[in-house]
Formats: sequence, C-alpha cells, structure tokens
Amino acid sequence: MESSAVNASLCGLVTTAVQEVAQVVEQVQMARDTFRMRLHSPEIARQILPGQFFMVRATDTNDPLLGRPFALYDIFEEETGAPAGVDFGYIVVGKLTSRMATWKAGDEAEIWGPLGNGFPIPRSGHLMMIAGGIGQTPFLAVAREALGFKRYGSPHRELPELPAKVTLCYGARSADYLAGLNDFCMQGLDLRISTDDGSQGHHGFVTELLKQAIDGGKPPDAVFCCGPEPMMEAVSEITAAEDIPCWLSLETPMACGFGICFSCVTKVRMDDGSWDYRRTCVEGPVFSANQLIF
Repeated sequence: MESSAVNASLCGLVTTAVQEVAQVVEQVQMARDTFRMRLHSPEIARQILPGQFFMVRATDTNDPLLGRPFALYDIFEEETGAPAGVDFGYIVVGKLTSRMATWKAGDEAEIWGPLGNGFPIPRSGHLMMIAGGIGQTPFLAVAREALGFKRYGSPHRELPELPAKVTLCYGARSADYLAGLNDFCMQGLDLRISTDDGSQGHHGFVTELLKQAIDGGKPPDAVFCCGPEPMMEAVSEITAAEDIPCWLSLETPMACGFGICFSCVTKVRMDDGSWDYRRTCVEGPVFSANQLIF
C-alpha cells in the first residue's frame, strides 16, 4: 500500500488527510442498485469522524479522471480492535459507480481522506436524523457514536453526555431502495421508515415523519439531515419555524475534495446579512441549516 499526505497548503488549509492505494476487502449489495464497499485503510479509519468523507477513484483507468466523494458509513476493526478501514455506501448512477459495482476483494482503489468537517458532537436530549435516498449512509456512524457503541477520531472524541433518545427517519422511493436496514437495527435507535409509494412504512415523504413528531408534541432537540436538496430545504424550513437546531450534510459534486478547485461552492449567509460562497469540501459538507441559502 502506497500512501502520502495530501498537501492543501495552497488554500491555507492544514490537513492530515492521507492519499493512498487501498485494497477492496468486500463488497455487499444492500438494496436495488445500492452497494456497501469496504476498503483497507487503517490511517483514514483511525482519524475519521461521523459525517466526514473521502474521495475514491479507479487505479486502472483515467476514465473518469476525477474521484467521487463518499460519506463514511462506518469503520471496521482488526481482531485486536485497531482500526482497519472504512465502509461506504453508494448507488450506481454513473460511470465510476458502474465500474465500482464490478470490483471484488483484492482489487485496488485510490482513496484520499478524511475530508470535510463532519457532524458536531450530538447534544443531550432527542437527536433526530433525517435521511432521504442514499442520505442514510452518514448516519450509521452518527447513531453508533450517539448511542455510545463506538468512538471515532484520534484521539477519540468524547461526548459529554449521550442523547436521551436517538431517532432515524429514513425515506426512499420504494422498499427495494431501502439500504442497510439491518445495520440500523440496534438497541436504543428508534427507526422510522417512509416510502414514496407506500411499499414500506409511512406512505409519503420522510419530512412528514418530522412533522408528525412536532405535531405530536415531541419535537426533537436537534436534527441532522442528509439527502436530496429539495428534502433538505424542506427540513430546514420546518426546523427554522420551530427553532430546532439543524445541521445539513450537502451532497454537492466535488472534483478535488480538499478545496483547491472551488468546484463545490455553496451560498451561505454572513453575520452582516450579506452572502458569500463557501467550499463544501472544506467548510462543509455539514453546515448549520440557518447558514445555507437554497
């Protein structure tokens, strides 16, 4: 395995991200057109936090030339308990992910990370995660940390107090696109499902599960959200109306992953009421919802 530090000094960023060639450990189909890949990358696994991401590209072709960003699903460990690598989920939508779906154990991939800021330390009270489409992938690590099952980072970041309740509201277009449900069946996690066609769980949008909680007099104390932009915009509006702190993880297309190319900028509100651009890969991908301008 060859590795090197990613130098992002050109954009004033100090990073400990690692760039390396990693071996595929396993690949599992989780749902329709949806896979979980496991890469052997101990150094990235040792550092990464829930909500951070890494870039992945093929080593045997320059088509496509650029890597693609993938959120951490979780880390996996050696028998000794030492971090061994990372898991990530993806849905087959383009040229690289179509190639990735054919990769097998022993194949190689280029990876660089960890990148981005990740989710903040969960607050006490009720943490509700809201996911749409493939947006559930960041929340396995979030849930395991919030419930006290795992610690992440180097040194491990500590939670002053675990949330009293942790809920995942997960929506997809139909039941055959729901990915990783068995992984989310863990003690203490309240899993709520919705599908657009009613084939499983609530018949409707995942945002309606948030509204149900609010209307039922049991709103969450904080919301973490990831998924399609229209869904996240709706969640932002609902939480703003109820004064619920909310953080959104953007799924913005990226080219470099560490802030040099400025291809992933997003509009944010400034303290003086004006707006400016911020790089999703560096200042994000997680932003406070009240910062973002959709």
